[in-house]
Amino acid sequence: METTIAENIAMPVGVTLDRYIMHNQNSFAFATGELSQLLRDIGLAAKIINREIKRAGLIDITGGFGTENVQGEAQQKLDVVANIRFIRALINGGEVCAIISEEDDDIIYTGNNKSKYVTCK
Repeated sequence: METTIAENIAMPVGVTLDRYIMHNQNSFAFATGELSQLLRDIGLAAKIINREIKRAGLIDITGGFGTENVQGEAQQKLDVVANIRFIRALINGGEVCAIISEEDDDIIYTGNNKSKYVTCK
């Protein structure tokens, strides 16, 4: 099958995370939507971090932060920003009761005490 010039310059869009979740969640009769929401929260954080990376040089969030993470590695400003963005998205999403991160010394309890997920990042 021959492709047109337009097809060559405009690749297929693919499937978004939300679309994938919608199409597959119904395959599980026992699904409550909690995992779907958690995946959406992670996707949201990733989009926000992508935005921050794109403008990192403009808002001076490149280079070292001046502290070390729990593994003794020098923290980078973008690491710290990404950590904050993930924590906020996971807390606000409500599906995570605790977060473990290499950027923080202690477990972060979200206050979502009825949630059953713990994330490690």
